[in-house]
Amino acid sequence: MPNQVILKPNRDRPLRHKHPWVFSGAIERIDPAIPDGEVIDVVTARGEFLGRGYLKRKSQIAVRVLTWDAAEAIDEGFWSRRLALAIAWRVMGDHEARRLVNAESDGLPGLIVDRYGEWLVLQALTLGIEQFKPVIVQQLTSILRPPGIYERSEVDVREKEGLPPASGVLAGREPPDRVEIEENGQRYLVELKRGHKTGFYLDQRENRRKVQAYVGEAEVLNLFSFSGGFAVAALKAGAKSVVNVDSSADALQLARENLRLNGLDANEADFVEADVFSYLRRLRAEQRTFDVIIADPPKLAQTQGQLERAARAYKDLNLVALQILRPGGYLITFSCSGLITPDLFQKIVFGAAIDAGREAQIVERLTQASDHPVLLSFPEGEYLKGLVCRVR
Repeated sequence: MPNQVILKPNRDRPLRHKHPWVFSGAIERIDPAIPDGEVIDVVTARGEFLGRGYLKRKSQIAVRVLTWDAAEAIDEGFWSRRLALAIAWRVMGDHEARRLVNAESDGLPGLIVDRYGEWLVLQALTLGIEQFKPVIVQQLTSILRPPGIYERSEVDVREKEGLPPASGVLAGREPPDRVEIEENGQRYLVELKRGHKTGFYLDQRENRRKVQAYVGEAEVLNLFSFSGGFAVAALKAGAKSVVNVDSSADALQLARENLRLNGLDANEADFVEADVFSYLRRLRAEQRTFDVIIADPPKLAQTQGQLERAARAYKDLNLVALQILRPGGYLITFSCSGLITPDLFQKIVFGAAIDAGREAQIVERLTQASDHPVLLSFPEGEYLKGLVCRVR
């Protein structure tokens, strides 16, 4: 008999609806001899098969389901089929950078694979994926024949899985320090080995194009600017100026280079190394105003316990931004915290508008790029949400 996790009575509904997480509180019994990372079957209290996945006892998410088919073994063929399907679904078009595997939403929980030109960058977020990493790398090499696969698994979630941060070459050659990609007619330098996430915010690709409709002849404030993705897009669309604010000097230097790469002026006064929240207050005190403000902060809520504090931070950010926005201007604001739902985010921005004494309209809702799909049975996969608000 295969290793099994037995659920408590009446706790099987999420699994029947194909939600890929089994929470520890739903589990009645696990054989203590089964090691973490092992593939196990999830069964009802009556012994009925529900799904097959990998185990991590001390995590709140005790099992992440890989297949709902009792006949499907988690072997080399499984990884080959599942990876090939995820890659086949992506339409590369004229974009040289794409997400190829989007974890749970591609039926591969804990695994991220991004492509930058010829190179692949992999993140193994869980113990289960860590243990399957050699076969995953082998299958990616067989399917795509990249010159190299590089790991960027320096993420906080690995600590909860009992794993140290990991980075380095997994297969083939080491990529260069910088790779040049094209997106929406713009060129960007990406630092695969040390940039944020896997080197670039691929999930904002379509939003960088969409914001171009709002920035013509505008004075733009670009908060949490990182390597200047929104700045390049805005200037290419006719923005009068873009002030980029980030706490990282290295990110700002890369932003300068990305502007120059696209034939755009990189005026030193338009690059500000500062804490965004403090800098916004300074702008307010100086009574500086802008036509468009783009706010794309990092993930502010990592856990449920951080949710209230994160909501306050999002409100504070948007409140001050609204106060320094000119009448008729646009606030383009984002949250990438999965725990902040789209409905909650809208309420936060609404509260900020009330406190700022500004009347605003939502003219467009934004989400993650199409190569970051959201499985219908896994709404948690919709982590990026954005609002384009016109201030009247």
